[in-house]
Amino acid sequence: MPRIIAGQAGSLQLESVPGQATRPTTDRTREALFSWLASRGWLEGAAVVDLFAGSGALGGEAASRGAERVLLVERDRRAAAVCRRNAAAINQRVGRNVVQVAAGDVDRVLSEPTGAGPWDLVLADPPYPLGGSGLAETLQRISTVLVPDGLLVLERSARSAAPDWPEAFELLESRTYGETILYFCLRSGPDEAKDEAEDEGDQASRDAPGERAAGAGTSAGEGPAQPL
Repeated sequence: MPRIIAGQAGSLQLESVPGQATRPTTDRTREALFSWLASRGWLEGAAVVDLFAGSGALGGEAASRGAERVLLVERDRRAAAVCRRNAAAINQRVGRNVVQVAAGDVDRVLSEPTGAGPWDLVLADPPYPLGGSGLAETLQRISTVLVPDGLLVLERSARSAAPDWPEAFELLESRTYGETILYFCLRSGPDEAKDEAEDEGDQASRDAPGERAAGAGTSAGEGPAQPL
């Protein structure tokens, strides 16, 4: 059975999801992950969403270690029911209503007010078969609900191909634990996004001198083209 490793709810035993529908993160990987997060100040007072939550152990660990609010998102009905029971146990232990549960597809929940955030930290452990364009679309959706300079931690099989990261993400590092690899990605802040847009605009101008010259013939009644 999974358990909360440290914090206010440390040693609390959690209920497991029956069957083989979910793949729980090992205690070793979870302990390494949260040591990384805690040492860099990502947990205290944070708004955290745990996607493809399974039993909710990752989100529960974040709540135990000081997160201000945590949302567990799980599509499977049996797993979502386990999440609710584990959330209730964690909330009772920490003495606050920190952890809540949203049952449904991740992309749908993130597009609704409940899951739209903004979130400081996203923990995502999608099914290993989800890859290619499907994973890329989910990552793009995640980028829209993170605060500028927010963090995504993505768990994948160490044998899986590296994801195609949206431009909004900067890969800080990856760490491998047995058969699991964790990717730590920073959401670009507004200044960085602006710089990237300006760089792309400069490159477009260099690549299309004819268009730039054509723009010189704009009548006096029209204003200059506005940047996108």
